[in-house]
Amino acid sequence: MTSHVTEWITTPIEPLLRGALEVERTELGLLPHRMPAWARKQHPAAQLATVEAQPSGVRLVFRTRATVIELETMPTKIVFQGGQDNAEGVYDLFVDGRPAGRATVDGGHEFRFNMQTLTSESVSGESGTARFAGLSAELKDVEIWLPHNERTELIALRTDAPVEAAVESGRRVWLHHGSSLSQGTNAESPSSTWPAVAAAAGGVDLVNMGLGGNALLDPFTARAMRDVPADVISVKIGIALVNTDLMRLRAFAPAVHGFLDTIREGHPDTPLLVVSPVLCPMHEDTPGPTAPDPDGKVMRYRATGDPADVAAGRLTLKVIRAELERITSERAAEDKNLYYLDGLSLYGEADFAALPLEDRLHPDTAGHRLIGERFAGLVFGEGGPFGAGA
Repeated sequence: MTSHVTEWITTPIEPLLRGALEVERTELGLLPHRMPAWARKQHPAAQLATVEAQPSGVRLVFRTRATVIELETMPTKIVFQGGQDNAEGVYDLFVDGRPAGRATVDGGHEFRFNMQTLTSESVSGESGTARFAGLSAELKDVEIWLPHNERTELIALRTDAPVEAAVESGRRVWLHHGSSLSQGTNAESPSSTWPAVAAAAGGVDLVNMGLGGNALLDPFTARAMRDVPADVISVKIGIALVNTDLMRLRAFAPAVHGFLDTIREGHPDTPLLVVSPVLCPMHEDTPGPTAPDPDGKVMRYRATGDPADVAAGRLTLKVIRAELERITSERAAEDKNLYYLDGLSLYGEADFAALPLEDRLHPDTAGHRLIGERFAGLVFGEGGPFGAGA
């Protein structure tokens, strides 16, 4: 439902999108994807399809004199039943590079998941509208960051003044891949995820292939990254492999090599950074799999593996860090644009004491900000692998 405006102008959305790998036309409008269709077909499980259609890092970018902007969408909200709080999808507005408002969309579809019984159901809903009003009538650059935690079909962009394409920024494109932390779990809004914070501080355009629970060294992900134009690339590897208990040490090193080899097929000389896991105390010495541990209004997780199994090749975060450092160091002897970053330099023991992981697995918004600012300083700052001269 729209508010009264003398005359609405409706503008095609697709040319304004940034940060999506692909856009699907649906019955309602457009669905941004962060994985191409051919790759999605190689992993038919619903979990990847869910997270890749949650548009973390995807935004609308344009110029306008509009004082009112409405974006009609059909969200699909993940609703945890059994007492847990549910994170509302947020739309962040930036005007001339500065935060200028936030909105949410009522209604939408719901995917209801009960963490106590591990049952789920889907409930259909109606579309809703994110509305921003009271804006200056001056010509301005506008960005609307889409929710990082809700599947979002884009139906219509309505304004009270014409919209034109934004001037090309000339900024470098940063392609990043990781798991739920990189997608933004527990951040309060899409511009508060650590990659968004780092991109803003580093002055780069973000393409975020952070896929919750799916940074698993899948060959199709590496091929998708190979084909995405980018000036700098980073891959954050580790926590999802432990969470899923997907592979043993014997398979891990060849899988890392294969993943990096594939990216290098399309980006032979692009600065490429391998990032090891940040601190997660429950998995430092204890393997996965990770299991939900519901506790009132806070969803927590627990490690279910046996530390004694590390000797037989099961992975922990400490094992993964040591292997990634070894692999990267050996490859860097011939690949001068390959770099390694210890995740503990982004979030370590002292940070856990000050900003603990409330769910035992993911940082909150303050933790995301800390990680993003540190990444920007270490990686995009002077002397960093993605510094201005990279």
